[in-house]
Amino acid sequence: MAAFELIPAIDLLGGRCVRLSQGCYDQVTVYHDDPSKVAADFAVHPLRRLHVVDLDGARAGKPCNREAVGSILRQMRGVPVELGGGIRTLEGVETWLGLGVDRVILGTAALRSPELVREASARFPGRIGVGIDTRDGRVAVEGWLETSEADAVEVAKRFEDAGVAAIIHTDISRDGMQSGPNFEATLALAAAVEIPVIVSGGVGSEEDVRAAVRHAAQGIAGLIVGRALYTGAVDLARALEIAACC
Repeated sequence: MAAFELIPAIDLLGGRCVRLSQGCYDQVTVYHDDPSKVAADFAVHPLRRLHVVDLDGARAGKPCNREAVGSILRQMRGVPVELGGGIRTLEGVETWLGLGVDRVILGTAALRSPELVREASARFPGRIGVGIDTRDGRVAVEGWLETSEADAVEVAKRFEDAGVAAIIHTDISRDGMQSGPNFEATLALAAAVEIPVIVSGGVGSEEDVRAAVRHAAQGIAGLIVGRALYTGAVDLARALEIAACC
């Protein structure tokens, strides 16, 4: 079993580092005008990976924060960066990987164009992830603005043999609320597929980090932490220590 990954997150909106509450674009908290400075602060820690989301891109269906992403990549000093938000073509995948992104996360494309996920995974082994963002168990797309009828487990199973590196599961109702991740739903995904599953959304305390680590044996491969790092509810150095004990 691969080592558990504690992954800090930077969400980009209008070139700034922000967090949304429950995916609502009208409930935005700006944490820094320069995401590269946030990345530099993260990079002094022994990270295994950084998670970056282009929120403008997710909503628009095309990348919108190229300059900000580039500035983050320059700060990460060899730390792998995964990027999601608005990447919906093979050309887009290839472009970002060529610019230094280690892993591309496909969300809307995973639901609307599963063949793209398969083709990209075959062409770039180990460098494609699938983002499954849910609202009441149903998969949300288009920057979380639309909720489909597709079940999260059903979507995950489509990619069991595709060579996907990881699935990132976010419960939108928990995201940005610091009320604790939806481990029950994430564990159901992990039980349904052999693909490593990473839980995201809702981390609000050090105990949430410990809980995620305890679930590693049940298939949770990592935990993404966003707002809790910015508010100080979770200390990154301490969270990484806890994760390293897995």
